Amino acid sequence: MKLYQGKIPTIAEEAIRALSETGDIEVTDPQEAQLDVESVLREYLRMDRELTDKAKDVVEKKKLPYEQFGKVKRSLSEERGVGAGEEATSWIANQIVETFMHSPHVEEVFADDATLRRKIRELLKKHMQVDQELDEEVRRRIKNLAEGTATWDIEYARVMEQMKRKHGL
Repeated sequence: MKLYQGKIPTIAEEAIRALSETGDIEVTDPQEAQLDVESVLREYLRMDRELTDKAKDVVEKKKLPYEQFGKVKRSLSEERGVGAGEEATSWIANQIVETFMHSPHVEEVFADDATLRRKIRELLKKHMQVDQELDEEVRRRIKNLAEGTATWDIEYARVMEQMKRKHGL
């Protein structure tokens, strides 16, 4: 699952609206509360990019095979206490709930933390699953190339960019 920069305002707006409508939270200024949620999502993206760069450096420096990239990134994520992969939605949901507790724009939180986390995770999964669908479609289109080769990497990136543009991501 992957969080796209272009989806952040949509996710934040939908989260505030959905939680407000169900009476889980009460906000004084929906736009400002939305910006609070957006800041959490943007910070996650920043940290994820930083971890990705660091993992690439470690793989390159230690001359590890590319297949080790995910494992290296996961270990770096655990060191920092940041969710990676499937744990990302839980980590983001926890951060958003914490933001609600400290935000001057969230007047009251009526739902318990577990309920808020569950609703936020469901919302995140709905929006972040686009990546998995795109990945499957890209892999179908370049199935004639051997995965792990430089040609495959280049073609994967090119086709992924085309698909993102096509779907407005």
